Amino acid sequence: MSGSAWRRDASVVVRAVVVHPGLWWTALGAVRRLARRGWWRRAPFIPVPGDAYWHFRLVTAYGGDGDAAALTSQDVVAYLRWCQRSRPRRG
Repeated sequence: MSGSAWRRDASVVVRAVVVHPGLWWTALGAVRRLARRGWWRRAPFIPVPGDAYWHFRLVTAYGGDGDAAALTSQDVVAYLRWCQRSRPRRG
């Protein structure tokens, strides 16, 4: 993934999550699950998904060639709400 595409995707995700405090913990959990293994060993030293995995996720979500320009804040919020609903309840 190019640097500009990564920045665009990260910007969409951050803008979607920052205005929904109820999704912050869910978003952190998603970051933890999606981050590539050993992310702290390779630049950029932030927990982001690997390029191939992110491309796969975009293709399965949007079809076609996985054009990340289709990623919207509404999709990010919908995904995080789905994560909240589908996580196992502790009790």
